[in-house]
This record gives sequence, C-alpha cells and structure tokens, in this order.
Amino acid sequence: MKGTRRRPGAALVVALALLAVPGVCLPAHAEAAPAFRDPDLPVAARVDDLLARLTLDEKVSLLHQYEPAIPRLGIGPFRTGTEALHGVAWLGKATVFPQAVGLASTWDPALIERVGSAVGDEARGFQQERPDGWGLNLWAPVVNLLRDPRWGRNEEGYSEDPYLTGSISTAYGDGLTGGDPDHLKTAPTLKHYLANNNEAHRTTTSSDLRPRVLHEYDEAAFRPAIAANAATGVMSSYNLVNGRPDTVNPDLDDVVRGWTDKDLLNVTDAFAPGNLLPGNQDYYPTLAEGDAAALKAGIDSFTDNSADPGPTTTAVTSALEQGLLKDSDVDTAVSHILAVRVRLGEFDPGGGRYGSIDSSVIDSPAHRKLAREAATKAAVLLKNDKALPLKASARNVAVVGPLADTLYTDWYSGTLPYAVTPKDGIAAKLGTPVASSEGADRITLRNTATGRYVTAGATADGAALKESAENGTASRFDVFDWGSGIVTLRSAANGKYVGYNWSGFVNDQVQPNGWYVQQQFVLERQDDGSSLLRYAGYETAESWWSNPVYLGPTDDGTLGLVPKERAAHYDKDVVRSGVDEAVAAVKGRDAAVVVVGSMPSINGREDHDRTDMGLAPAQEALVEAVRAANPKTVVVVENSYPTTLGALQKKVPAVLWTTHAGQETGNALADLLYGDANPAGRLTQTWYASESDLPSILDYDIIKSDRTYQYFRGRPLYPFGHGLSYTSFRYGGLKRVDGGYEVAVTNTGSRAGDEVVQLYTHQRTSRDKQPLKQLKAYARVSLKQGETKTVRLGLRTEDLAHWDVTRSRPVVESGTYDVLVGASSSDIRARASLAVRGETIPPRDLTRATRAENFDDYAGVRLVDESKVRGTAVGASGDGAWLKFADARLGPGTGRFTARVAGTAGTVEVRLGSPTGTLLGTAHTDGTASPYSYESVSATVAAAAGRKDVYLVLSGGLRLSSFTLR
Repeated sequence: MKGTRRRPGAALVVALALLAVPGVCLPAHAEAAPAFRDPDLPVAARVDDLLARLTLDEKVSLLHQYEPAIPRLGIGPFRTGTEALHGVAWLGKATVFPQAVGLASTWDPALIERVGSAVGDEARGFQQERPDGWGLNLWAPVVNLLRDPRWGRNEEGYSEDPYLTGSISTAYGDGLTGGDPDHLKTAPTLKHYLANNNEAHRTTTSSDLRPRVLHEYDEAAFRPAIAANAATGVMSSYNLVNGRPDTVNPDLDDVVRGWTDKDLLNVTDAFAPGNLLPGNQDYYPTLAEGDAAALKAGIDSFTDNSADPGPTTTAVTSALEQGLLKDSDVDTAVSHILAVRVRLGEFDPGGGRYGSIDSSVIDSPAHRKLAREAATKAAVLLKNDKALPLKASARNVAVVGPLADTLYTDWYSGTLPYAVTPKDGIAAKLGTPVASSEGADRITLRNTATGRYVTAGATADGAALKESAENGTASRFDVFDWGSGIVTLRSAANGKYVGYNWSGFVNDQVQPNGWYVQQQFVLERQDDGSSLLRYAGYETAESWWSNPVYLGPTDDGTLGLVPKERAAHYDKDVVRSGVDEAVAAVKGRDAAVVVVGSMPSINGREDHDRTDMGLAPAQEALVEAVRAANPKTVVVVENSYPTTLGALQKKVPAVLWTTHAGQETGNALADLLYGDANPAGRLTQTWYASESDLPSILDYDIIKSDRTYQYFRGRPLYPFGHGLSYTSFRYGGLKRVDGGYEVAVTNTGSRAGDEVVQLYTHQRTSRDKQPLKQLKAYARVSLKQGETKTVRLGLRTEDLAHWDVTRSRPVVESGTYDVLVGASSSDIRARASLAVRGETIPPRDLTRATRAENFDDYAGVRLVDESKVRGTAVGASGDGAWLKFADARLGPGTGRFTARVAGTAGTVEVRLGSPTGTLLGTAHTDGTASPYSYESVSATVAAAAGRKDVYLVLSGGLRLSSFTLR
C-alpha cells in the first residue's frame, strides 16, 4: 500500500493518554517530553506530533536539501545526500571498496550486505562529529540498468539485468539500513529514477519507455529494494521519460510509493528543479510552478542552489500564495522527511539504536579485511589458457603497464586511506621487490621556432609551465594514452600531472581529477611532423567556453591558451621509450603481468559518455610488445566497463578483469594471480565484440533493438554471467521442488573454488516477443575439491510474468517454458521444461478505449507527455509514422474510428496487415491550439471482420492519446 498522511495531532492524544495509564506519572514541576521524542510510540504518531508543532514557514524550510535547525524545538540541522556508492565519499579518508559494477560482479548478496553494513557504520562514524554537510541520508545505491556499456556512469551501476540489479541493491541497502526499517542505521536513496543511461545532453534527452520496457525492465530494477524496505526513497533523474522531466514524474507517487507501506523520502538530483525552467527543459516558466509540480508529483526534498535554500523556500512560499500548492501538500512532503528522521533515531535518547557508533569504525582492520575480500571476489577471469595461476616458483616476475603501480579513484570514491597497487601486492606476496615499468613514453616538447623546451616546476607544488633553454628533468614528461587521442602529461620533475587552473598550466595534481578534469591534452600531429598541444579539459566542450584551446608562450613567458595561429609547434622527442623499457623489464622473467585499463575521470564518467569501447592504442601496443618479448604474459584489465579488446584477447594466454577495486586492489590481484584465491566473479554485462553491435545510446527500447543478453542475437566477446575458475564443476540434472529447482554441483577440479550457478528461463511460445533468456535466480556456492552440493534456486510461476499491453497488467501465459541452469547465459549445463497453466491473452478489443502507447510495434514515433501532469501519448516524428495493434477482433459491419489527437493538422489512417495495407478509413484534424489540447476526431471505416493486425498511420507532428474502433 502507499504511505499515507495521518491526521496531524493524533500523537498528542496518545501522549496525553499515557498520563492516564496506571503507573505512569510525572513530577508536578516537570514538563512532559514531546511525543515525537518518545521511542516507544509508533513512527506515525511521532511524525504527526512533530508536524503539528511546526509552523508553515518551518515546514517549508525543511523542503530543501539543507534543512535548518529549529532551536525552539531542540531540533538540529539535517542534510540529505551523503555519497556512499562504494564507501563513504567526500568526507575524508574512509574504506574504499570496489566500484559498484565490481561489487555486483561478486554475485554474492551476503557479501554485499556486509559491505553495505560497513559503509553504514562509517557513515555513522562520520556523523558523530556532525560538521556541516554530513548526514545519514545516503545517496546510494545506483540501480540504473547498464543497458548500454558506453554510458559514462557505467561504473556506478550494477548490471544490465533487472533481477541481478534488484538483488544486489537490496543486499547493499539492507546493509546500509541495518535491516530494521523502523530503526535505520542510515537512509539509502536509490539513484536515479528513471531510465537514466546516457550522459550526452542528459537534461534534455527523453528516454522512450514503451509499457513493456517500463514495467519489465526499468521499474523492475527499482522495485525490489523499495519493496524490501532496503531503501528509503529515490532520487529523480535529470532526463525526461516519454517527454516529461523525471523531476515531475507522477510515478514517484503513483507507482514507487505503492511498493511499500513505509514513508519514502524522494529527492531531486542536484540543480534539477532549475532545469525545468526556460533555457533548459523549458517545462515550467517559473520556479514556483516547477517546484509546486515536483511536490505534487512526489518530490519531498529539493536539491538546488547548493547550500542556499532561499530560492527554494521563496518559490514554495510563492506557490502557496498563488494557490499552486495547498498547506496539505507541504504537510505531506514534510511528513515523509520527518518519518525518515524519526526512524534514524534522531529524536531518540542517545541517537537511537545506532547512535553509539563512533569514528573508530572508519577504515577499521575489519573493514580493511572486508575490502580485500570484496576486491578478490569481484575479479573476473575472462580467459585462461593454463597461464594462471602463476606457480609459487614464479618469483622472478615483472609488473608493467600504466596501472601497474597506481590506484585511480573515481568521482564518487572516498579518499583512499592507503593504496596497495598491483606491483605492491605482488611484491608483498613474494616478499621481494619486482621489476616494473609503466610503459609510458618520457618525452620533451621543443618549440620548433625557438628551440626552447616546455619546462615544469620541481617543487611539490609545481610551477607554471614555461619555455626554457633547459633540457633536463624539468623538461621531461611522461605521456599516458587514454584513447580517443586524449593524453595526460606527468612531470618527471615532481611526479605531478599538468593541469589547467583557469589561468595557466601547472604541474601540481597527484592524478587527473575534478569536475572538468583539467589534465587532458591532445598532441595534434601536423604535416611537418611537429605537434600542436591542445587543451582538452571537459569545460572546453561547454557552450559557454570561448577561450582558445591551443598552448603557446604568452607575454609573461608562461604557457597559456592562444589562438591556433599563434600556437607553438613542438617537436615531440622521446627520451625514453615506454615500450622498450617494459620489454626490457619482462625479458627472461618467469612471468609478465601487464596492467592496463582506464582512468576513471577520463574514460567515461558522470556527464561524459564513452566515445571509444576499446583499449587505448598505446596500451594495446604495449601488451602486444610485452607478449612478444615474454610468452608467459598475463593481462589484467582494470576498468569500469565492458571493453571490446579487439584481437588482443586472442594473442595473450590469460585475461583477468577487475574494476577499480579500492585500497586493497593489489593484494586481491596478487592472491588471484598466485592462486591463493580462486577467481569466481562473473560479468554483469554483455561484453560486445564491436561497437557496431549497439544501436544509438539514446535507444531505450531493448525489445525492439535487441539490446542486452536478453535479446541480443549476435556473438558477444564475453557473454553475460561469464567467468572462469581454476577448478572445474559438473552439474547434475534439474529436479523440480516446491518453489523452484535443485541441481547437484560437483567440484571436479584440483582445488577449492566458488561456482555461480545461474538459472534462466525462456518462454517457447507467446503472443509477444520474449527474451532469448532471462535470469530468474542464482547462487554463489563454495565447493572443496571433490565436494558436491545441492543448490536450490527459487522459481515461482509468477516469476514468469510479462506485461500484457492489451490489458495493462502482468500475465503468465499458458505454455512450455525452458528452465536453463549453468555457469553463464551461454554455458548451460542442465535443462528442463516446465508446463505452465496460465492465461491465454485474448484478441484485442478495440471497441474499448485503447491507449496509443500500448502498441505492439512502431516506426517513426516518439513517446510524449500527454499532459504536463501525467499520461503518455504517441507523437509522430514525420509523415508515415505508424503503430501496430496486433491480433484485434473486428466486427462484421461498417464501423467508426474515433481518436483523441493533438498537435498539428493531419490525418490518422486505419489500415490492415501493414502500414501500406488495406485502407479502412481516415480521420482528419485541423490541429489544436497546443500539444496538450486534445480533440476527438472520427471516421467511418470499412467492414473487416475477423482477427486482424490493425495499423494506424500518422501525419508528422500529430499526437495520439487513445482511440476506439467500433
């Protein structure tokens, strides 16, 4: 049921009634504690009591992210939005666990719950100090589906599959909350509702979600954690869905709150309320109208204007004065906020159940051990031609590559309390130093006109780059290739990266970082063999950027941004070849470990989708050279997303993938490479062989465009669920048991290991297009050498449902279903068929009002907002756009077609069999005053008795809401 508003003041009656209870008495001189501070009262009663004590102005003040203190009631400040994606972020040193996509790759909900609990503890530890900006409302986990691996925020999500995403997010949320929805350790918020899987123009692009995709895919990822009370709300996303900004998506109230009987605290994304205004989404003319619409849609807290609540409180107050909002609308939102604050124990003695957790938990020994376990379990062995594990005798090894001796953090990472790099981890494992090389060229940049060299500062703080006659350490830079032409330059003088500081270029950064990542450059090769040095910080792509982007000497002698015609031409002289150095390091060694991958601030991140799915060319060349020099080469790919890898994976004997796995990365890799741990991570996304396997990143219809493992018909590089082990497993036959299936799994190899047993289903026949396979259950099971375990996998009849567009509800069709169990979506080891007695979807009855969005197929249309408040219509992008309504039962005589339309003048044709099939009739419209002003148009249609596929062909610019055919 939906969380509902109680009658204000109800708790006052309860509190007074306590005084009449025998044995309950208060000193005559003492004032009774307010009911909202009584932990023995129900949450609802406490909220009602506190709500009744607040003035309207105080209530409005609580609607902003930064909620002020209310001293007269003894209430302290509260803030939504502590980042906790894979550890507590931005508050100082804290345990950093693997990125979210890595956590999910463990396929281990029990582990994920422990990680969530540790993160929740550390959030509580920071909370004890209560400086400005800290709070217990956590913005995690991200449950947006990884539908497209080019999404810049791929590192933040869990999987392309909604079932796996739901189970992992529920586990993480259970850990964060503490498992008791009435006594919260922290209050996790799911990000970002809904269908947020592209960064390009993310505030103005609309994700088209036909009903099946909406219900079977995108909503299915968000529902489990909310339904399990493992999350306390959602954050609305920047994008639009079906033409309506998610900031005012009515499903926040109409759908999401229906998944639980607990009050949810829904928040906007940062600055999203302002996006509703002209100049961006242009959905509402004033902030008062936009904020009012958001509150009515189900938003409770506005994340806008950073720490300044003024614009929000002014807008809401104005909306109240204009009659756009009622006091009760404010009460409803504030009650949701207060319910979460009550459950967090804020008003309980000592801070409630979790109030005693202090800062000693932060980066504790137990959490360090857990971080190592998570990093170990997250790694996926993609390929192994008996090259791994390395033998204990393989002590003379080299660890090379751009990520061999560094750990990178991402935008939402916490601050590493320490860093065990791959080189460090292997050296610690062997108890001896190991040879190493980053494989990066060290170069000088010499001005071809003056002969002077680009030089940097030698102190820890660096200095502004300038040109000098000096040709020594200060003029040397290590060049790291991150693909798409982007390089970073690290000064050999002090080991710091060169970056732009809005006035010049200084070598002062430990690693690339910041919102605009101002450490990015391109060396543009010229016809004369020289290179121009182009600055490529992300801000250069912003519409407001007007500065030049090329580097050259300025009047004060330092390097600055100059027009291209004044840019310096530089000879790039290689002082030390990175490939040659790496080759020298690996020659004659017992093994070579090459660590390649991504820089999380550059290779896809928030606000920037990936433009290249392959390894950087210089990194690929490095691997090939090392492999040629030492056949005993294993490759570690450390990044945040599927990589095409080209022909590289064919040339090396072993490939191990890990995400950026936090402080214990090196120890985990060493344990895996030397066999002290047996890899058992599994891919949570399809690794495609080529970018050509993917449609536009803006195409959200996974059913029509054959996206994800569920519908993809091509041959992937590595399939969903893939991951190898150092041992082998045998599966027995499937046995049907109450509530699911059982299968015996035996470790037939020479060492202990974990197997991830995966259960998929496939519906053989259906009225509708069905997935090729669909994950329904899984279990990670540990088996000793020779051990057999019976693994139980749940599967209920209702799990086989899909969305029936003809009746707008879930349906389980009668028929035969394949039950497939195995080690990945393509490695099926046991099969069974399941006969299901369900329903038969009847022919469409078009005599009843049919929503246009409930089509079976389409071309040339977009899903659009029927009104600004709610509803979805279909808009024709051009003439000849069409909708298919399959298997409709038509009457014997001449009929009448009636449609609700809006927009430009045009026609709706009714045809049979195809968009160019028999024309039954045509309805005409002269157009309406606005896209939201609908009128009914009608036409006589010819007789066409029987069960037919009906097509509606639309003129460009026309919007169709619903229709009947009688």
